[in-house]
Amino acid sequence: MYKKLKLGMIGGGQGAFIGAVHRIAARIDGEYELVCGAFSSNPEKSKASGELLGLSPDRVYNSYQELYEKEKQLPEEERVQVISIVTPNHVHFEPTKLALESGFHVILDKPMTFSLAEALELRKVVEQTDRLFCLTHTYTGYPMVKEARQLVTSGKLGKIRKVYVEYPQGWLSTFEEGGENKQASWRTDPKQSGIAGAMGDIGTHAFNLAEYVSGLEVVQLCADINIVVEGRQLDDDGASFLKFDNGASGVLFATQVAAGEENNIKIRVYGEKGGLEWQQDIANTLLVKWLDRPSEIYRTGGAGVGSFAQHNTRTPGGHPEGYLEAFANLYRNFALCVNARLEGKTPELEWQDYPGIEEGVRGMAFIENVIASGKSDKKWTDFTI
Repeated sequence: MYKKLKLGMIGGGQGAFIGAVHRIAARIDGEYELVCGAFSSNPEKSKASGELLGLSPDRVYNSYQELYEKEKQLPEEERVQVISIVTPNHVHFEPTKLALESGFHVILDKPMTFSLAEALELRKVVEQTDRLFCLTHTYTGYPMVKEARQLVTSGKLGKIRKVYVEYPQGWLSTFEEGGENKQASWRTDPKQSGIAGAMGDIGTHAFNLAEYVSGLEVVQLCADINIVVEGRQLDDDGASFLKFDNGASGVLFATQVAAGEENNIKIRVYGEKGGLEWQQDIANTLLVKWLDRPSEIYRTGGAGVGSFAQHNTRTPGGHPEGYLEAFANLYRNFALCVNARLEGKTPELEWQDYPGIEEGVRGMAFIENVIASGKSDKKWTDFTI
């Protein structure tokens, strides 16, 4: 009998943005039941958050350490199985490491850790514990992003030559961290966010999307990193030339000071025979351009799309599927893989298509390499891990 996975959450209490998004994503397909949590480092806030979510008071804990220890003592049919970790960057590594070592599967918000050193250590823990791990790079969950990847990896565009990816935002165009904006305060604080601001927060999304769709890996970069708003401690703007392992070149830019912009992440990939273009503002559409024939428009839920896009589509053509559905696709695919393991079955390839530990390591390597390049007077910096 197919049962919902029992989900626990670390962080994401009252007033937290991304925790609510994770809970919505977990609920959309009915694959999970939220059974426990340590929602804040403040015990009173954690208890109040659990009460609002309708959880039993004895399953709402004062810390993630207490959650893991007490949940391990419960009978297997009651015990939590998957831990969702939605804390700021500096509280990613330890809760994730201990969750894996305690025998739980983990879904973690990006970027994966505070530093590359932590990411490399976490990769060892995943390998040693043999637990499943998902990193929520949301934009890879869109059906037309998956279709774009399949078109590229099938060879239909020929050898890839150019990759352009951009992520413009405008929400930090002024000194927001000086007020009551909690998101701005921690995301621009090097003690909580790490060595990068915009490049860590949204640049990692752009980098991940570029490698996911192109099927290539960055081997060199040349970056310009800026702090535009006076008084800010971390970068709020930057760009980088890229070189990929097949000889292709590319450009990535990420900025949080493009006044008036929201979250219109966009990618264009060009091969010998054609190119493609996708952007979040019109997420149901994938534009495919050919060298020798008219352009084509692929649509979510429409005819002719491949199995990966079909698997990650819920509604008939013409009905918009957006950010929450893309987020939910990661949660669902992860659940399908966890349940397949519990049943001793091999998961379908479409189910396994979610970001994991390697994407997390490369994301942290991108942060450290792009910031180092921005500080260097060398034209090109090797992408090292």
